[in-house]
Amino acid sequence: MMMIMAYHNPVLLKETVDGLNIKSDGIYVDVTFGGGGHSKEILKRLGPEGRLYAFDQDQDVLKNIIDDDRFTFINENFRYVKRFLRFHGVKQVDGVLADFGVSSHQFDVAERGFSTRFEANLDMRMNQHHKLSAYHVVNEYDEERLKQVFFRYGELRAAPAMARVIVESREQKPIVTSNQLKTVLKKFLPPKHENKVLAQIYQAIRIEVNQEVEALKEFLQQLPELLKEGGRLSFISYHSLEDRLVKRFIRNGMFEGEPERDVFGNFDVPLKKVNGLIVPTKEEIALNNRARSAKLRIAEKI
Repeated sequence: MMMIMAYHNPVLLKETVDGLNIKSDGIYVDVTFGGGGHSKEILKRLGPEGRLYAFDQDQDVLKNIIDDDRFTFINENFRYVKRFLRFHGVKQVDGVLADFGVSSHQFDVAERGFSTRFEANLDMRMNQHHKLSAYHVVNEYDEERLKQVFFRYGELRAAPAMARVIVESREQKPIVTSNQLKTVLKKFLPPKHENKVLAQIYQAIRIEVNQEVEALKEFLQQLPELLKEGGRLSFISYHSLEDRLVKRFIRNGMFEGEPERDVFGNFDVPLKKVNGLIVPTKEEIALNNRARSAKLRIAEKI
């Protein structure tokens, strides 16, 4: 039986919700509901006419649903945000909050397979109903595809050699658990940097399993139409791949290249950044180690 762990306090809670510049009668969306910490803080600042919609694809969060007439929970991936909000009669909103990556709860439940700390079957699915798991990636992807996963999503220089070793090993027997995977890749895990390299390996596999990059791009592209003029987005990222996409989209309205400029060198973009990059204080990092890599970016619809 899976043990349900408590959710930790959200990272940069006040700063993230402050960034939304909440109106008491506004419509807001928390697309990474998790333990409900951000949603509860938003509801504290909403009046009786305000509305909050929350998304999360993880089944475990259903026990955290908030009993409030102003709150609606949608058990779906945020890549479908516009579609499901329209189902509820909402075409535009005043603000969107996201706390990307893996929740503390997902890390702390060994059976989910997200953490390098535990022995568990290779899983890493944020949506437990999806067929693709870490087991399938490790045991069924061909060598070239595995190499690309490790290189693109883990930024691992040894990606080609890692992929080759995995393919050779699984020909003898399937790689089923986290400890088996560590054993197969042992020569790539120097004692001084074992945890760091393992985290990169796990990150790469997890991003592939959950299509995190594709989902984030699809989600970001919906925001210019979804946000009202003056509406805010307030997003926390935990690794460079996520943060780079968010930063570029806020700056250029696209993920690669530069937008077309007019004869004066100016270009139109749908968003403008608000303040600079916000990171946790030393005090918050001491209380919550997960906060150490958090980066908060806030933007407003022009």
